[in-house]
Amino acid sequence: MSDKVLVIVESPTKAKTIKKFLPKNFIVMASIGHVRDLPQSASQIPAKYKGVEWAKLGVNVENNFEPLYTIPKGKSKVINELKAELKKCSALYLATDEDREGESISWHLLELLKPKVPVKRMVFHEITKAAITDALEHTRDIDFQLVSSQETRRILDRLVGYTLSPLIWKKIAYGLSAGRVQSAGLRMLVERERERIAFVKAEYWDLKALLSKDKTDFEAKLIQVDNQKIASGKDFEPTTGQLKKEDQVVVLSEKDAKELLAEVKKGPWKVESVEEKDFTSKPYPPFITSTLQQEASRKLGFTARVTMRTAQALYEQGLITYMRTDSPNLSQQAIDATRTQVSELYGKEFLSQAPRQFSSKSKGAQEAHEAIRPAGTEFKKPDETGLIDREFKLYDLIWKRTLASQMAEAQKRSMQVRIASGRALFAASGLKIVFPGYLRVYVEGKDAPEDALEDTETLLPHLEPKNEVDCKKLEEVSHETKPVARYTEASLIQALEKSGIGRPSTYASIISTILDRDYAFKQGSALVPTYTGFVVVQLLENHFEELVDYSFTSKMEETLDEIANGNQESIPYLTQFYLGAKGLQKQVEKKEEKIDPEEAREVKLSRAYNDVQLRVGRFGPFLIKKMPKGEEDIRASIPNDIAPSELTNEKVQEIIEVSQKGPQPIGKHPETGDNIYALLGRFGPYVQLGEMTDDKPKPKRASIPKEISPTEITLDQAVQLLILPRELGPDPKTGNMVKANKGRFGPYVQLEGEFRSIKEPDDVYTIELDRALELLAEPKVSRRGSQKIKELGEHPTSKKKIDLMNGKYGPFLKMGTKNFGLDKEIDLDKLTLEEAVKIINSKE
Repeated sequence: MSDKVLVIVESPTKAKTIKKFLPKNFIVMASIGHVRDLPQSASQIPAKYKGVEWAKLGVNVENNFEPLYTIPKGKSKVINELKAELKKCSALYLATDEDREGESISWHLLELLKPKVPVKRMVFHEITKAAITDALEHTRDIDFQLVSSQETRRILDRLVGYTLSPLIWKKIAYGLSAGRVQSAGLRMLVERERERIAFVKAEYWDLKALLSKDKTDFEAKLIQVDNQKIASGKDFEPTTGQLKKEDQVVVLSEKDAKELLAEVKKGPWKVESVEEKDFTSKPYPPFITSTLQQEASRKLGFTARVTMRTAQALYEQGLITYMRTDSPNLSQQAIDATRTQVSELYGKEFLSQAPRQFSSKSKGAQEAHEAIRPAGTEFKKPDETGLIDREFKLYDLIWKRTLASQMAEAQKRSMQVRIASGRALFAASGLKIVFPGYLRVYVEGKDAPEDALEDTETLLPHLEPKNEVDCKKLEEVSHETKPVARYTEASLIQALEKSGIGRPSTYASIISTILDRDYAFKQGSALVPTYTGFVVVQLLENHFEELVDYSFTSKMEETLDEIANGNQESIPYLTQFYLGAKGLQKQVEKKEEKIDPEEAREVKLSRAYNDVQLRVGRFGPFLIKKMPKGEEDIRASIPNDIAPSELTNEKVQEIIEVSQKGPQPIGKHPETGDNIYALLGRFGPYVQLGEMTDDKPKPKRASIPKEISPTEITLDQAVQLLILPRELGPDPKTGNMVKANKGRFGPYVQLEGEFRSIKEPDDVYTIELDRALELLAEPKVSRRGSQKIKELGEHPTSKKKIDLMNGKYGPFLKMGTKNFGLDKEIDLDKLTLEEAVKIINSKE
């Protein structure tokens, strides 16, 4: 028999990396992800099960919840290739990822390939020579408890999704769905938006002084008047706007602040007390999946999905350890590698006194056995990796966080100063970094900018009690309390983890699903629930509360952990959850008739809208104003960009007013003579030139900016908006028209497929042809800061254009949406198209 050994991994990149560390007789092939799954549509159900009722669900609930597995489209070829290669081999090694999902893929491969040769399961948490050698020496059997846990998760998700979704289609709108884990995540977003709706704004004033001593300026804020504390934002009740404890603080009005300013400005300003305090701060643990996603969101602006894809690529290239883990533990070899590198780069004084080890706070920690860190016993420095763009940035973040975990504590000194003038007391705060320690390498990202100040040095002059200081400037400052911030991807992951909802491998998919199904949208980095998201959560809260109850969802995750550990059986749990007296199937059957579709479609916000109802329909959210008998009710779409907490009474009345009036012309265009209308659509208010007719099905339109009310827009403003797109004139070289317009990312000039942003002081409404040509002649800079050096030509196979680019981390080739790093020794001036094609082909 042949001495060949077949090794199967999930991806071609992983196959290429692992092959370098295996004996020559080992053949490595990729399954290209999952090889079997529950059917996604009726067309995937095998012929012999067509017409069988349970086959639509993909799970035979009457026969011990037996799943119906099918091979996804396009995977049969991969399976046949693996079977053909296996026939030539004397052994099979299954080397899929070490978590439950990876274990499940190995089991599915075993079921499909039905090998007649010895089968071994090899696992590793990094792709290095030492790790692969160790994995070969310590193979094991497939862990069927892990497989059972993953299969139970998949069945649970299918039971919830396929049982509740049809109900939601009937009661709210076709195409909507509910999921086991994302519904709890969506409820978090909705509850946060409800807090914002209930918020009542409060106003308060204080004074801010610019003081000086020994030619050093520093700021001080008013904290007391007549020995009574001045109110700040945290002293107000967010749902009433009233003080929490009226007798303990004083609220300054604008009049009070102005009078006090006039009184205390003349001084004298004297230091009453100075308090210095030395303290230390410790570095954060190395990354686990959730903290990596949070930091990459805060520091790099990555979505959870982008973070996980990028981390997967780094892992498969052998640069970091396995990226799905909830253990911050470092192995001894990792600690040694980290401390060696810290000592070499920064000196021994920057090392912690003793090796620092971290343990997981998570009850269900189970995924992998080590933190996310650079791979190997000698970590590659970021500039030695040859990485570019996202991969470089994420590796750099992981490398720095790992090093920081073994570095000395930061030593800081705070100074709190109290300064009096008349009956007013001011406070000034200073912070000095005495010894940076781990801050030399890494500063934790913050969700709120003001929280980042704790790691920022603020130096004060030398001050002692009874010192006099000069007041250079004193001003009254108005403040308004702010509603609780919406969740970002980072803070939602933090909340999900804290509540025990989901696991490291699911956070990215929870957020992606919520966004992909239009249950939420992004406003900057904030996650805003849509009106559709609201009604789905309302239906679940009112009729299936357990499914969106955080403790219940968390308990389900714990049960899956128990199944993985062998302490719980899968079938009894599934039976109780779905077929029990209070099981999901019985609940749906019992409650379906009781759910009124009209009521289910109504969005119930805590504020009243004066006889106006808010509903969700097939084409999105809309308002209904009930009219007297004999008159037709007024219906008006709500623009997609108005968040539920921003839908005030004033905004509702404005939308109703615009809809009630119908297309009322603002006036006639001075050049064409056509009427101009201010209208409201799904994507917000806009102006339209002329009526929509058969001859003119798409009249010219332009969005109305947020700062202009659609009910108050003037004819001159509307004419100005309708100027765009402007034709500036033909390009002297090509004769093609140069245009100026506004787009998703702001104003720009365009010549065929070339675009350049228009930045101040240039203006999209006044820019001329000569200036536009100057902008178009400038090298193109991408939104990520990359600049085109030159065009090399077209790839002979893909026919895609190849450009030589220069980015933040060095030169690279760009073909379509893909980037390819270049080695440092390549002479960019002499790089030809043929050489670029060879580089791209080798990397692909």
